[in-house]
Amino acid sequence: APHAGVDLSRIISLVMAFVYVAFLVFQLRTHASLFSGEEEGEEHVADELLSVGTSGTLLFATTCAVAYCSEFLVDSIEGVSETYGLPKSFIGLILLPIVGNAAEHTTAVTVAYKGKMDLALGVAVGSSTQIALFVVPFSVIVGWMCGVDMTLNFKAFETIVFLLSVFIASGILADGQTNWFEGIMLVSTYAIVAIITWYIPEAKGERELSALSIFSTAPPSIFV
Repeated sequence: APHAGVDLSRIISLVMAFVYVAFLVFQLRTHASLFSGEEEGEEHVADELLSVGTSGTLLFATTCAVAYCSEFLVDSIEGVSETYGLPKSFIGLILLPIVGNAAEHTTAVTVAYKGKMDLALGVAVGSSTQIALFVVPFSVIVGWMCGVDMTLNFKAFETIVFLLSVFIASGILADGQTNWFEGIMLVSTYAIVAIITWYIPEAKGERELSALSIFSTAPPSIFV
């Protein structure tokens, strides 16, 4: 039953949120030494110029500004899709993440070029972990509080891409080494996913059929 799926998604979301909180405690408190790279030293300490209060205020103000601008960004998707003929799946899964995470991508590439691989991996993998274990379950929980039924009922293609991303990331990071050919494989895999996303057909009445899906019931500023 649809309602049973909603209840199941809410319970799983609570478990995922708990795992994310435990991950933060593990990373920042109990086992922080495991996540401190060798390149961290006096240079890192010297860069700490902002106080906790100032940093928190700037973070809150930036979050509000991004949330406000995201409303206009998402509202323009419909028009862009119709004007330029871009599939909505391609916009939501490829274009928006690239634009939205441009700062993270730049930071990861820059620090990787400088040889600070721990920081580069922390930025790249940490962002994905945050989305998977925090943003998605948090959206379901907020929908629950607001009386909006949202589930984790992802489509088959989205589920396959999610699992493929986990397996590839774990395989690349398992040996602790990398080379240019592994980079080509990662970029090629992303290109293949983008090409497949471009050709995903949009069936008529798709929104009505997936009314309980997180992608169609989430707040506009989070998902398409």
